[in-house]
Amino acid sequence: MRALSRIKNEFKLMITDPWLRALMLWLPVILGVVMTAIFSSGIARDLPISVVDLDHSRLSRNLIRYYDSSPTLSVNNQPYSVDTGSQELRSGNIYALAVIPANFEKETLLGHSPTVTVFYNTQFVLIGKLINSAIQQSQGTLAATVDTLKNMASGNPTPSLALGLSVPIKNQITPLFNSNSHYGQFLVSATLPALWQVLIVVTTILAIAIESRRAGIVSWLANAPLQNLLLKLMPYTLIFWLHGALMLWLLYGYFSWPMHGSWIILLLSQLLMVLACQSVACLLYFVPFDTTRAMSLAAAFTAPAFAFMGITFPVSDMPILARFWRSLLPVSHYIEVQVQQVNYGASLITAMPSLLSLFCFLAVMLVVTYKMTRLCATVTTQKDKK
Repeated sequence: MRALSRIKNEFKLMITDPWLRALMLWLPVILGVVMTAIFSSGIARDLPISVVDLDHSRLSRNLIRYYDSSPTLSVNNQPYSVDTGSQELRSGNIYALAVIPANFEKETLLGHSPTVTVFYNTQFVLIGKLINSAIQQSQGTLAATVDTLKNMASGNPTPSLALGLSVPIKNQITPLFNSNSHYGQFLVSATLPALWQVLIVVTTILAIAIESRRAGIVSWLANAPLQNLLLKLMPYTLIFWLHGALMLWLLYGYFSWPMHGSWIILLLSQLLMVLACQSVACLLYFVPFDTTRAMSLAAAFTAPAFAFMGITFPVSDMPILARFWRSLLPVSHYIEVQVQQVNYGASLITAMPSLLSLFCFLAVMLVVTYKMTRLCATVTTQKDKK
């Protein structure tokens, strides 16, 4: 009954304390809505570019039309000089600048290979990749059209035969997962767990700090430090686990994104994820035993999580230090289970290494228990001396 009373008091504290109420209730909802709204379009379309046409020929105008007809690109204007176009590119008004050289049509008809120069900012990784692909497709379509007309004029009146000579090998690229190239499916599904980890760690530190501020850490922990700490964290564990389940429902229920695996394995991994994050948060608080330092350590620990998860950058290409830091992040192990279940429908045996990695984070509580016991003993000894 005493344990149940403590759990009820903890729920009351969540409602009365404004910071805990924000972190547990409305802030996760706002972050989830904002992130899904940012990537709601799913596919980048009509990215503005400019084209400097130094040839002003029929063929150069056709190339510009091919650029503009691409669903990814939108030719906003055609500046008269490269300097004017480069100023627009530097100012951020456009994402790319294409320069069609003089004598473009003449060189093409003579069988030469004129060079169309395209400038774009590779700091925008996703946008640069999309623009590069769209530009190559547009220019490849124009080149195939020109070669087809040449072959037909050379004595191959059948369009299909002339096209076959122009493009002897056709590419068919079929994505196994995320078949419609919806970048929200791999960005949002990774961003939300990264934010979820931040909320769990920060909220756990704040909840412990409130107890330290109200009655003192020793009075709160009393003679059973680990038991009192676990009773304190249990309501937060349940609520954050509920947050994880709602996150899965939002992505793979409400949005109907493909889900091929087991919900039970995913929910189990989420529970271990919450427990692992809480264990790390306890360590970050009790080692320095200072709320400000603990929050600073939590920010440094959780902030770069998205970059180390292996979603936007392959783990195999990371240096050793980055892979070591990644192994210290609970969300990195959780995201492996999520990807395995969502995309591959992997079995429990396949997910077991990541689940065991999350379970190993619970060993941190041994260090936390030692620190709490030493702290209580030290404070008690000081009181006895007085």
